Amino acid sequence: MNAAKQAPEAELNDQEWADLLSPARRGVLAAALAAGGLSANALAQQATPSAATPGPAPTPRRRPNGESPWGYETYREATPRPASVRPGEQHLPREPRPYTDIESYHAHIYFDEDTYEKAALLRKWTAERFKVELGNWNHEPRGPHVTPSFYFGFSNDLLPVIVPWLQLNSLGLTILLHPNTDDPRADHLYYTLWVNRSQPVNAYAMKKPGPGEDRVEQIYPNTRPSVKIETGRA
Repeated sequence: MNAAKQAPEAELNDQEWADLLSPARRGVLAAALAAGGLSANALAQQATPSAATPGPAPTPRRRPNGESPWGYETYREATPRPASVRPGEQHLPREPRPYTDIESYHAHIYFDEDTYEKAALLRKWTAERFKVELGNWNHEPRGPHVTPSFYFGFSNDLLPVIVPWLQLNSLGLTILLHPNTDDPRADHLYYTLWVNRSQPVNAYAMKKPGPGEDRVEQIYPNTRPSVKIETGRA
């Protein structure tokens, strides 16, 4: 007897399973499996993710013979509506949010292997001139920031000075300025200001503070300014 015909069903390759689970054959397979105690409804629930709550994306498996690990029916998949990335804003707000919800600001300065010397100079200038909370160097992506960076936090009263100062002294670096409210995801994604080019920020998984945590992230200045800010006036 041909060895291929003796192979058990458990050894079917991914493509054969994908074909068996295609919509056209699912009914036939459901009827066959019903005799083994698996209902058609259970099969449908296992084989068809809910459009309202899509499950995690499957992980492709390595396959021999140059075949796609995803099978050949992906073009048939439904297009589910993703979950809102702005919870609480499915409808237009009735009134503006008070600007007093902002308690402080962060500036994130991005750099790479070609611009780190500019970042070091801007960091030095900042510490010499402003009373801010200066963080450490992030030589790899950290938190929602996808490139190397450093940050400094500052109080609201410095905003009218720091924003134009950074505009004129960015040295061409990309800088993210965001407020600190009780919604850190919105702070990083929707309430932002950019100096020079914007770039992706991976903040979709950020959540509001939990029980026992500060309602808004606090800043504690740690620099000792020693240089007077240049004004260009005598």
